[in-house]
Amino acid sequence: MARKAMIESNALMDRLSATFREVGYEGASLALLSEASGLKKASLYHRFPGGKEQMGLEVLQEAGRWLGEHVLTPLAGAGTPRERIAAMTRELDSFYQGGKQACLLNLLSSPIGEESPFKATIRAMFDAFIEALANVIAETGCPSVVAQERAERALVLIQGSLVLARGLGSTAPFHRALAALPEELLADSGDRS
Repeated sequence: MARKAMIESNALMDRLSATFREVGYEGASLALLSEASGLKKASLYHRFPGGKEQMGLEVLQEAGRWLGEHVLTPLAGAGTPRERIAAMTRELDSFYQGGKQACLLNLLSSPIGEESPFKATIRAMFDAFIEALANVIAETGCPSVVAQERAERALVLIQGSLVLARGLGSTAPFHRALAALPEELLADSGDRS
């Protein structure tokens, strides 16, 4: 008879994700991940034979599932562009705990030019997010090149505001960035609904 899992998979992913968000990939020692998860190192290796790298990849995959379900699919769904962007900002506000939570993609990214086991996954997530936003913006009649630039700028606002919030010890930059997104993305679109 198999032993019952000591921790549910979702809770385990949440705890590992929180650790990577707090200290980054390099700072997340096996001892720290073990403590955060409540599992002994041997149990972590049993669950993740690929070690810390596998943990990071699975945490990223879970973040990708969340992004797809809570941001990308709704952006492609029903409602006006403004309504969909407003829904996106609410989801991001919740996901990042009002700006208190650091961005996992940032903390698992490697420096430019360096290889990382996460590089392709992170790039795919950013590309999908930019594409989904650009498609919503383009629906308003905005030229596709401008829509792409605005979508990229939106991610810069979101990610940069998270870094600034963490550095300043204040969630105000994140809140201001989210509040500015609809106008930033839909400027001159005629979509004032």
